[in-house]
Amino acid sequence: MDKFQAMSVFVTIAENGSLTAAAGRLGKSLPSVVRLLAALEENLQVRLFNRTTRRIALTEEGRIYLERCRKILADIEDTERLLNNDQLEPTGSITLTAPVRFGEMHVAPAVYRFLNEFPRMQVNLLLLDRVVNMLDEGIDLAVRIAPLSDSTLIARNITEIKQVVCASPDVLKRMGKPEHPQALSQLPCVRFTGISAGTVWHFQEGAKRLSVKVGGNLTCNHIAASVDACVSGLGFGYFYSYQVMPYVEQGKLQILLENFALPAQPLSLVYQHRQLMSSKIRLFVDWLAQALKTF
Repeated sequence: MDKFQAMSVFVTIAENGSLTAAAGRLGKSLPSVVRLLAALEENLQVRLFNRTTRRIALTEEGRIYLERCRKILADIEDTERLLNNDQLEPTGSITLTAPVRFGEMHVAPAVYRFLNEFPRMQVNLLLLDRVVNMLDEGIDLAVRIAPLSDSTLIARNITEIKQVVCASPDVLKRMGKPEHPQALSQLPCVRFTGISAGTVWHFQEGAKRLSVKVGGNLTCNHIAASVDACVSGLGFGYFYSYQVMPYVEQGKLQILLENFALPAQPLSLVYQHRQLMSSKIRLFVDWLAQALKTF
């Protein structure tokens, strides 16, 4: 058994979530992938995946082996690049995830510029409004707007982002400008279900946390539609500042109650331990960090 090939196949299976998908990615037949995995498990004397008719999932031993395989393969890739004097023109693929709206507005344009600069690289960009399990889902790098809770990961803080209340000039003309968050409970609000469960908005008054229950005739799970509803004059909204800043700069929305804002959330690039990073990922992390610093 070619151990290096078997490790590469194992990592591809783990990152793609199925034997069939891995076979397609590698350009191999499904039976050959199945045989390689079986031979590897036989050699290691452990089961790397739990398999059902519908899906496969890493065992605990599989998780440990995946982490080690990624490090070994990354070290081999770096060594070959140095020997071939190819370090100035990086190659390979990176899987990156980011929140949908932030990804559309800021991450995707940065990725486009990166690929224009390094055309031999490949980026798999996943825009998802959920926290992914980076190991299980084969994610190399994640953009997150929240404190890092997983101590096994590394977070490189880029900047901070606030949550803001805003409304259109027309709404403020008709209903007046609220001077305290509690006033929002009597005003029409566009409730975006992605922040604060939609119906309860949170604020800070000195050392005290305030929770305000809001109402209105629109609840929406899509950020762009929620922002558009506020621009159209349907009511007050509660968003991350980057989501509404273009409209604020155009005078279509106005930020309110800034003295009651919650502490800003960190915007971070999250990845696995530095020792597992290949040169291509280090390059991409540095590029993205610089690009997002001035978004």
